[in-house]
Amino acid sequence: MAMNDAAARYALPCGRDVEDVWQRLGIVDAGHADSHDLNCPHCTAVRQSLRKLRAAVDELVHDTAEPSVDFVGRIMSAVRAEVRRRDMVPLPTTPPHQARISEQAIASVLRFAADTVTGVRARGCRVQVAESIDDVPAISVELSIAISYRSLDPDGYELVRERVAGAVSARIGVRLAKLDIVVADIFDA
Repeated sequence: MAMNDAAARYALPCGRDVEDVWQRLGIVDAGHADSHDLNCPHCTAVRQSLRKLRAAVDELVHDTAEPSVDFVGRIMSAVRAEVRRRDMVPLPTTPPHQARISEQAIASVLRFAADTVTGVRARGCRVQVAESIDDVPAISVELSIAISYRSLDPDGYELVRERVAGAVSARIGVRLAKLDIVVADIFDA
């Protein structure tokens, strides 16, 4: 495993560089070290690190573990999430400073707020920037939930509305222009 020739060589305080230590590693390990190899603390330290690196690379090369079935799906979810993070909502700040939060981060906070209501499980949350209210950034939210037909309180929807609205102002610092709650599913619990 030779290092890239285009990379700058890294000289040790003793005058040898890491590439030279790497090339001599097999010679030293075979018992053919010169006096510099045996007595130089810098080369000794680098050799120890290079042996660990070589062991880690060998372990990876010989690893036969198969990725989990949902590995590609998890990677694609992360990629999609990263793309969504580009949709940013401005937060109230004083000029010239700026602060923004991703719509996905807001959605996570709001789903958590809805999940605190007994008999409710948040399913999805879409957030869009709305027109500012009193010069404070505002958002419109569509929250889809699943409800328990056994344990949902009759005032559950209003409680979800209150907790989500509270999270928007207290946790995020923006105004709620509109909140649509969509019952997308029913569960037995």
